[in-house]
Formats: sequence, structure tokens, C-alpha cells
Amino acid sequence: MANTGVSMIDIQRELILSTIRSTTRGDVRPSFTLARAPLTLAYKKLIDNVVKEDDILNLNITNIERLEERRTTQRDMDAIYIITPRAHIVDCMMAEFEQRRYRGFFLIWTTLLPPPLKERIDRSQMAREQIRSFRTVHLDYHPQESHLITFKDPWSFPTLYHPECNNLVVRHLEDMAEKITGVCVALGEYPVIRYYRPRNPTHEASVLCSHLARFVQDKLDMYAQYNQDFPPQSNRPRGALYITDRSMDLIAPFVHEFTYQAMAFDLLPIIEGDKVTYRANVNEEDPDSEEKDMEISDKDKIWVENRHRHMKDTLDKLVGDFHKFIADNPQFTNQDAASTQGMQGLNQIKDMIAGLPQFQEMKEAYSLHLTMAQKCMEIFQKHKLPDLASVEQCLATGLDEDYRKAKNTADQLVRTLDEPDVTPSDRLRLIAMYVLFKDGILPSDLQRLLFHAQLPQPDGNVISNLDLLGARSSRQLKEKRDPPPPLFPPKAAPPINQEDYSLSRFNPAVQDMLEDHVRGTLSHDIFPFTKMSPEDMNMMQENTPAASLRSAKPTWAKTRLASVEPRQRVIVFMAGGATYSETRACYDVSNKTSRDIFLVTSHMVKPQLYLRQVGDLSQNRRSLRLPIDGPQPTAPKHLFEKPEPPKPAVPPPGTKPMPPGLPAGPKVNGPKPPTAQMGAINLNAPSSSSSSGKHKDEKDKEKKKKKLHLFGSKH
Repeated sequence: MANTGVSMIDIQRELILSTIRSTTRGDVRPSFTLARAPLTLAYKKLIDNVVKEDDILNLNITNIERLEERRTTQRDMDAIYIITPRAHIVDCMMAEFEQRRYRGFFLIWTTLLPPPLKERIDRSQMAREQIRSFRTVHLDYHPQESHLITFKDPWSFPTLYHPECNNLVVRHLEDMAEKITGVCVALGEYPVIRYYRPRNPTHEASVLCSHLARFVQDKLDMYAQYNQDFPPQSNRPRGALYITDRSMDLIAPFVHEFTYQAMAFDLLPIIEGDKVTYRANVNEEDPDSEEKDMEISDKDKIWVENRHRHMKDTLDKLVGDFHKFIADNPQFTNQDAASTQGMQGLNQIKDMIAGLPQFQEMKEAYSLHLTMAQKCMEIFQKHKLPDLASVEQCLATGLDEDYRKAKNTADQLVRTLDEPDVTPSDRLRLIAMYVLFKDGILPSDLQRLLFHAQLPQPDGNVISNLDLLGARSSRQLKEKRDPPPPLFPPKAAPPINQEDYSLSRFNPAVQDMLEDHVRGTLSHDIFPFTKMSPEDMNMMQENTPAASLRSAKPTWAKTRLASVEPRQRVIVFMAGGATYSETRACYDVSNKTSRDIFLVTSHMVKPQLYLRQVGDLSQNRRSLRLPIDGPQPTAPKHLFEKPEPPKPAVPPPGTKPMPPGLPAGPKVNGPKPPTAQMGAINLNAPSSSSSSGKHKDEKDKEKKKKKLHLFGSKH
């Protein structure tokens, strides 16, 4: 995979660090307090995803804490809060102000604070007195890869498509629009916005993309209105944002793709939690070794280099690179003991020890991916995926291996369903693809197929529920129906030497959309603009958008250091979840053209999750257990606990208690005052006891005046 030179992970990391850096200004050492919103994105974990803790501590930060945890009051220190604008988080902050937990509060909200919550803070005199800074920095997204951003919100799918969730849709679209705006702001893009508008829609959700595109346009316009430096000056062509949803390509989540990443996430038990991990034993030659969770991320160069290769090419590359690595590092292989004798041998051992950590890490990385690839190929053979995929490709493309119209698909389907090694979920996926290919079948035929595949009748809900996403799953006897025109015309047959990839003929609709965008031939009817200037029209119609922009704009932004043509940034948002085949498609088009393409989505969809989520669309809403329908998070009770008053000092031994009501007099039998030591005390020195007297009171008053003046100068 080519290196496009820009990474959303790096952009978010620098955004976080620069925000903290500008807040500390290098002259204070505040604590760093993070708020985590339960049931949504965990901001501590989000920051951990892109920033090392040491990077934060090096910015004059003394410690990092979570808002919900018990913390000691430190009124001689300032605190920076990176917090999410939710009601219970505002409750937490009001408790912080009430307790006067810190000297000053620097609030950084990860997205815009809703007006009712902001008004609550604005009305609080305690808040006004203690807040030193109040700003919004858009961070409410999770860069999973350099060009893949998710919101980690699988609940988005039922919210958008479940019939009983209609009252949630507008608010959810507003929330997504805010996050998409944050991605655009982070990239420095004020893009031209286009959205998917299906032909002859039959489902209620057909208007989702148009509404979401309008919301994003409004929010970007407002941001540009209040931030005169946005967008920043750049010699890049103006970016493009495409708002699409799952209904644009219903078939992609069903198809088996045989590129490494898509195949691994489909077939292997990869865990997508705070980190993406796969449990494996990468040191099998060691009898004491155990399985452990291995992280799969952009930090793994072998993964980045191979994840979008076809599995055949991935295996060849992994095996070849592994043998080359061992051959290039003979000092790390088992050596004869005599070679390590004497001083020269000791030096060699030192060199081996010095290089061992890197070698071990590389060896584990190669072992991990060889293990994953091997497991994929075992499943590929065991469950008859070559035969299954041959039928899938005909159904998904409508063409056979010779790129002619597919025929006898029903016979191929039935023969494949008869294979005992084909898993039940793969049978259901194949039936769903057949129904989509036929643009609906008789309900009785669907029941026969399910019975023949030995699938339970409730699995038929997965098929019928596709109607809620724009499909037509059933038809009546003798009903005449014109087949819907394809969203994009079929591709021409590839060169003859592409035979090895006959099981990978299908490309997601996202890839066709992006290729037409690059060519400037994308339909304005199916992908209309939210608004557009004549200059934007020229950009979209030209095959080389950068050239058309240069002719339309002055060359003030052209830098002498630019050695390559500036790359236009294209952002694709897929509502309802995106597949790893669509991720691969975005990278492929990006590498082949002068574009940087970023895929943004609510969550990543694996085939098993897609089957379950589509099937759940016919369940009642209560059974979905949506977070919004459950108990809402509340501020921890301990934040509202009054601090314990200081305990009275224990009198020295021999001191008699004073009778109540008598004036204070000289102490009897007490220790003599240390007059010599008191004479040596510097009254201007700080003191930790009550002996500082009047001087300390005056100093506190002066400090308080200074605080209030500082606050007043900023508000």
C-alpha cells in the first residue's frame, strides 16, 4: 500500500497535543482530567489510541485522571478537562465547581455543548468565577487507521432503519453531522458536499442521506462563519464529501472478499474492542509459550503493507519476506557454541542482546500474520469457499467468469446449499444475495430455500427486513417487474492474466462512485450537491480537478517546496456501517489516483454483525436494548460528598483542657515557646502552619483579586 503522507491518527494526535500545549502556555503545571461518557465513546481510551501518556506529561502536565474517579482536592493547581457535552458530565462539573476542587478550570469540550447545558453553566456564579478557559475542539471520532475513521456506534444501524426508532432519527442525524463536521475541521477541509439519492425509492430511510448532508452543510457553514481562519490556506484542490448509507450497497456485507484484511475479519475471531486484537501463540517452538492477545493496528508495518493484498499475494509476500528477514539476520539464528567463545564471542553476544528486542518483535509479527493467513486458508478449504464464492460472484455482479450474463443461478444456488461443509450463516448470506439478484422472489420460494438449506424459518426475517433498506425481497405470482437499472454499469472483462482473481470480480459501489468522481462522470441525479458554485462545477466536470482549480484561482498558495501535485482530499461517510471491502476500495482508488480518500462510518460491519442487525429490524424496540432506552449515566455520588472538616489538633501531653466560658489565659505546664527558633523565622518565607498570621491573609486576598481579574479579562 502506498504511503499517502497523511494520517488521521497523526492529525488527531497533533490536535490533542497542540490543544494542551496552547492551554498550559508553558507556565503552569495543571493536572489533566479526562471525562469518559459511559455507553458512548470513552475519551480516555480515545486519547490513549493516538497519544502516549508521556507525550502529555511532557507538556507541563503533572498527572492524568478520570473525572469519575475519586480525586484529591488541589486548590493550588489548575486543571484541564477534556470532556463530552452530556448532562451527567455537566453535573460532574457543577460538583467540581461546588467543591472548588482546583484553582482554575480549563474546559475543552469534544463537540459543541447543547444550549441548555451551556446556559446552565453560564448561570452559575461559581462556574464563572472558576472557569479560566472554555472552548470546543472537535475530537468526537476514532481514527482506526490512517484513512479509516469510525464513531464506534453500532447502535446507529437500528436507530436509522428500525421502524420504531423514527423519533430518534433527527437527533441522531444531528449528532452524526456534528462528528462529520469535526472530521472535516481536523482535516482543514470545507468540502463540496454530495449525497446519495436512490432512484425510485420504496423505503422511508431513502431521505436519510439528503437530510444528513443538509445538516453537515449547515454546521460547516456555521463553523466557517465563526472561525475566520477556516478553512486554512492550502494549495490543495477543494475537498469533496460524499454522504452515503448502507442502502447504496446492500450486497457488499454478504460477499466473501479474499483480500487479507476483509478475509481475516470475516473468518477469524478478531476482537474489535478498545484495540483490535487476535489471540494467537506466536512462539510455538517454545514449549512454555502461551497464547496472548496480539494487537493489529497501523503500528504493525507488516499488517499495513499486506492488508489489502489478495490472500494469494499476501501468503507469497509473507513467506518471502520472512525467509529474507532470517537470511539477513544470521546472528539471531541458532549458532554453534564455539562461535561465541573468547572476547570476539562476547562482543557478538552483546550485539545479539542489543538487537534481540527488535528481532523478537519482528519475529512475533511475522509469526502472527503467517498464523492468521494459514487459519484463513484452512477455513477457505474446509468450508468450500471456492465453490461458494464462484456462485456469489455471479449473483453480486450479474456476470459469469467470462463476463457474460449469469445463467442457471438457481441450480448453482441449490447445489451449493446441498454442500454439508457450507456453514449455516454462509447459506443464509447466499440466499440473501440470490433474492437481491432476482429483485425479489415468491414468499413460498423463499420458504423452500430456507427449508432446503436447513435454516430456521425466522432467518427469513433477515431477507424480508432488507425491504427497510430499499430492497424488494418478494414479488407476487405473475407480477411483471422491470429489473432495476444497476447503480453503475458493469465493468469490462480484465486482462487474461487475471484468472487467479476470478473469485474477486465484485467491487463495492463505493469503488465505482470514487472512480467516477476521479473521472468527473459521476451522475448529478443520483449524487446531487447540497449547494455548488460555478467553480465547484468546473472542478467536478474536469478529469483533473487540480488543473481546473489552478486556472480559476491565483497561484499564491503554490509553494516552491512542493515536489508533487497536491492531492485532493475526498471524505466518504457511510451511514449504517461500512465493510472492510469498502475500506480496501477507498485505499485502492487513493493509491491509483491523485486523491487522499478517507472513509468515515458509524461502525465497521462484519458479515455476522450485518446478519444480526438486519434480522433485529423486525424485533420490538425494547428487545434491542438501545442505550438511549436504558438508564442514563449519572454523575458519581462521591463527587457531591462534602469534604470532611479538618480534625482538631491533639493537645500536647500535660495540657489541661480549658473550662468553657473563660477567657484565654497563659497555658500552664505546657512546653516553653521556642523563642530562639521564632526569632530566626523569615516572615516572607512560606509556611504550612497557621503561624503565617496576617501576612498569609493579605497574600490570599491579593491572590483572590488576581484570579478575579484574570477571569474578568477573558469574559
